[in-house]
Amino acid sequence: MKKIKALLIGAGDRGANAYGPYAVSFPHELEFVAVAELNPEKRKAFAEAHGLAEENCFETWEDMLEENIDADVAFVCTLDRYHYQPTIRAIEAGYHVLLEKPMSPDPKECIEMVDTATKHNKLLTICHVLRYTPFWRNIKKIIDRGDIGDIVSIQLNENVEILHMSHSFVRGNWNNSDESSPMILQKSCHDMDILMYLMGQKCKHISSFGSLMHFNEANKPEGAPLRCLDGCPVENECPFHAGRYYLGEGRGWAKKFTTDHSREGIIEALKTTPYGKCVYQSDNNVVDHQVVNLEFENEATATFSMCGFTREQTRIVQIMGTKGEIRGKMDENSISVFDFLTQNETTVNLAKQLSGHGGGDEAIVRDFLQEVRSHRNTDTPSAVVSLDSHLLAFAAEASRLENGKAIELDAFLTENKI
Repeated sequence: MKKIKALLIGAGDRGANAYGPYAVSFPHELEFVAVAELNPEKRKAFAEAHGLAEENCFETWEDMLEENIDADVAFVCTLDRYHYQPTIRAIEAGYHVLLEKPMSPDPKECIEMVDTATKHNKLLTICHVLRYTPFWRNIKKIIDRGDIGDIVSIQLNENVEILHMSHSFVRGNWNNSDESSPMILQKSCHDMDILMYLMGQKCKHISSFGSLMHFNEANKPEGAPLRCLDGCPVENECPFHAGRYYLGEGRGWAKKFTTDHSREGIIEALKTTPYGKCVYQSDNNVVDHQVVNLEFENEATATFSMCGFTREQTRIVQIMGTKGEIRGKMDENSISVFDFLTQNETTVNLAKQLSGHGGGDEAIVRDFLQEVRSHRNTDTPSAVVSLDSHLLAFAAEASRLENGKAIELDAFLTENKI
C-alpha cells in the first residue's frame, strides 16, 4: 500500500484534531510533511505531533505552496471564507484536495473549485462526513434493498444542543454569516447532503423559515455586563454563564480557544476572547432555529429542522416508505425498520464509533486515501455531488430571507447565474 504524503492548510480543530490523528493512528497510510497555520501555538503543536522540521512549518499557505513540496494531497481546513484560494492553488499545484465543509459561502466559488478540479484531473472531496458513517450507510443500504419500498417522505431533525449552540454559533467562529457562512450552509449542509444521498432524486422546490429568536440583545438580563466574569447579576440563573460552563462541564470546549488548559489559562481567555462574552451581547447574526421543506422530482417530500435548543447533540430521522418505515437516532447508533405487511420491527444496534461524527471523520480520510491511490484522469471530482447539496443550502437561505417564499430550484439557479 502506497503511503500518501499530505500538506495541512489550517491546523485548527478540524485539521489538527479531526483529520490529523489519522496519520498518527495509521502512519503506514498517511504522513503529513508540512503545515501552514497562522497561529504559532497551533502550528507548533501540530509540528510536534507529526514530527515536522521547522523548515516544513509555514505561517501562510502561499509560502508553503511556493515551495513545490513533494506530496500527494492537501487538506484544506481554514475558516469558511478562506477555502477558495488555497483550494484552487493547491489543485493547480498538482495536489488532490480534501476540503472541509462548507466549500464556500459564494456559490460561484463552489462551482469554480469543481471546474478547476475537473480541468486538472484532480480529486476534490468535501468533508460531508455523515455519508461515511456506519449509521447513514446502513440506512442507505436498507433503502436501496427496497425494504421500505419507495420513499414518500423524510423527516430529519438536527439537535444542535444548547451549549454547543452558544459555543460555536453565538460566541464562536461561526456566529456571524458575514464572516463565516449562514447556519444552513455551515452547520446544515451536512443535512442537505444526507437528504440528497437518501432520496436519490434531484430537488424541485424548496422553502425555509427561521430566525435569531433568542440570542439577541432584546433578551439581555437587566444589568448584565458585556463579559460574564465582570459580575453578572443573573450568574446563578443563566445556563450560558461562561465561567461556570468553561470551568466546569464545558472544560473540554475551552481547549478549542486556549492552549493553556489550566483554570488560570481559561479565565484569562474568557477575559480576552469572544468566548467570555454574554450570549445576548455578541456580534452573532446566524439563526438559532430553522426549518426547510423540500419537494423532489418524483414528488417525494422532506422536512428538515435545525434547532439550537435541545438537551442533546444528535440527529433523528424518520423515513416513510410505501412498504415500511425507518427510524434512527444517530447518537445511539440505533436503527429500526418496520414492515407494514408483517408488522415486524427489526432493530439494528451499531457498534460505538471512536472517531468524531459517528466514525465519519476517520472514514472519510480512509476513503479519500483509497481514491487517491486508484485515481484515474477520467475520474469526476466527488465534489460534484457535494455541490448539489450546497446549492440547496443557498436556495433555502434565499427563501428564508424572503419570508419563506417557495423557490423552484432550476429557476433560482438560472436567475442567479449559478
